[in-house]
Amino acid sequence: MKTVEMREPGRPEVLQTGQRNLPDVRDGEVLIRVSAAGVNGPDLVQRRGHYPPPKGASDLLGLEVSGEIVAKGDAVGGWSVGDHLCALTNGGGYAEYVAVDASHCLPIPDSVSETDAAGLCETYFTVWSNLFFDQTVTAGDLLLVHGGAGGIGSTAIQLGKALGLRVFTTCANADDCAYVAGLGAERAINFHDEDFVDVVRGAGGANLILDIIGGDYVARNIKAASPDARIVQLAFNAGSKVEINLMPIMLKRLVYTGSTLRSRPENFKSEVAADLRARVWPLFADGQLAAQTHHVFPFEQAAQAHEMMEKATHRGKILLSPRS
Repeated sequence: MKTVEMREPGRPEVLQTGQRNLPDVRDGEVLIRVSAAGVNGPDLVQRRGHYPPPKGASDLLGLEVSGEIVAKGDAVGGWSVGDHLCALTNGGGYAEYVAVDASHCLPIPDSVSETDAAGLCETYFTVWSNLFFDQTVTAGDLLLVHGGAGGIGSTAIQLGKALGLRVFTTCANADDCAYVAGLGAERAINFHDEDFVDVVRGAGGANLILDIIGGDYVARNIKAASPDARIVQLAFNAGSKVEINLMPIMLKRLVYTGSTLRSRPENFKSEVAADLRARVWPLFADGQLAAQTHHVFPFEQAAQAHEMMEKATHRGKILLSPRS
């Protein structure tokens, strides 16, 4: 099978196409012929050499795919050879075939193409598990989403809107602000022109904050939060080492948390998949959610796909396809 390989850790140009044998299919897994794979922030971090795959996982990049089941192992129920689906992988998505835990697979939602479905699982599993899974959501609360035009951001905006939250989000330019407004954001904040802390505090403070920036946003998020708010950190694009005053966390009774999805137990991911299928996937059918694909690159242009993501000029998801 054709793959995208890393010659060594480094810049996007270390990515190149290669050839490997098809992966073995273990009990409880399905083998998927990949239609497309999503490009995500953890892929970039792993490419740079800072996010090694878990023990037993493929060393290939790629945490989500869509495609067709071509084989399945023992103890797989609910799926048949020939089914078309999307899936959360533990690595290995940048390949023509990938073996995936069957309980981490989901049907392709109504109104979503098979290619576009490749960009759903990583962001929906991540956002849902961190913001809404086993959490009380109160309609009318204010959700602040940083990086609203990206894959995580566009997913969080749509889910927040569908669940009745007021969604504020930060963006880099006027075009991105217009894009997120179309997704359902009540207020798009161009961070070059406005201070999100002032805007959010003027609206009463954020009850829930999703941040991928880090750096000085850590202290500013605490300042923008309302009493009893929850702040969720998913990445540190501006750095993870900061000096802050923790006293407001006590005074406001804040919850500051974060996680990485890939290292979570397999049964946790299975529970999230089941919850998404029951509670979220039907929202695609009635138009409350839509896939957000910015561009599809062939495997041969994986380096260009990573360059685009690093420049943050995309809106929604960047995908790779094994078909040129």
